[in-house]
Amino acid sequence: MVGPTHEALHRIFQKGPGLLTHVLQRVLGVPFPEPREIAAMNVDLTEIEPVERRVDALLRAETDEGTYLLVVESQGKADERKRGSWPYYLSYLYEKYRCEPVLIVITQSSATARWAARPIQLGLRGWESLTVRPLVLGPDNVPVIADVREAENDVPLAVLSAMTHGRGRQAPAILESLAAALRTIDRDSAAVFVQFVDSCLVDPQAKQMWRDLMTAIQYFWRHPLAEQVREEGREEGREEGRAEAKAEMVLRILEWRGVPVTDPVRERVHACTDLDRLEAWAQRAMHVTDAVELFAEE
Repeated sequence: MVGPTHEALHRIFQKGPGLLTHVLQRVLGVPFPEPREIAAMNVDLTEIEPVERRVDALLRAETDEGTYLLVVESQGKADERKRGSWPYYLSYLYEKYRCEPVLIVITQSSATARWAARPIQLGLRGWESLTVRPLVLGPDNVPVIADVREAENDVPLAVLSAMTHGRGRQAPAILESLAAALRTIDRDSAAVFVQFVDSCLVDPQAKQMWRDLMTAIQYFWRHPLAEQVREEGREEGREEGRAEAKAEMVLRILEWRGVPVTDPVRERVHACTDLDRLEAWAQRAMHVTDAVELFAEE
């Protein structure tokens, strides 16, 4: 069954089509020509009614060098059936549109990325009739964007970074930087990106941290899971609810990084209602080695 992570990994390119050619050039080093226009296309490749074939996302890129069809496949794990379906997709699209098809695979798994990057060769060894070489985006080549300014300069790429790297010790800095960058774009786009990231975070701690961040800056407002947060906020008061969420975020970052949190530190953080101070503590929490260093400058 297709899950939200699968959907988010390819829909981000439909939300920001220009991101796809950007990562081809910057991440994979593919000299893809600069598009004049990019448009989403129908993903249904069904030929006859009993056999249904669909790609995950299909974009048409108009360039000075010609028209390209960008086929995006979100891949959770190795699947040998793709040895048949991917060549079929590309051949069918070329025959139907007479445009050059380009296969891009995106995954959160390094092992799946290595599997997907292997050429698919059909025919006699050494004299193959057809060779398919997917371009693969994954945690080993998508850049880690953990700097606020860098995230602000390229929000869609920062979103992709969070979707592919949202685990381990890098997660707090990545998610915090992206949260800050989302303040610089329109709320509707931010709300969509918030849900993409939320769908792709498989680590429970990272997912909770992301929701804490989004609640604190009020960008979680359109997410279905935000209703409970909003109800609690109405009961406790809007300002108090934001302070509590921010305090929890500070403690979660420390716990995520493996920094022990004593009861006095926990009580002091929870007692604080100053959002600016809590924000400063959250920033320090990503770097301190002892929880009491949160208060070093006070």
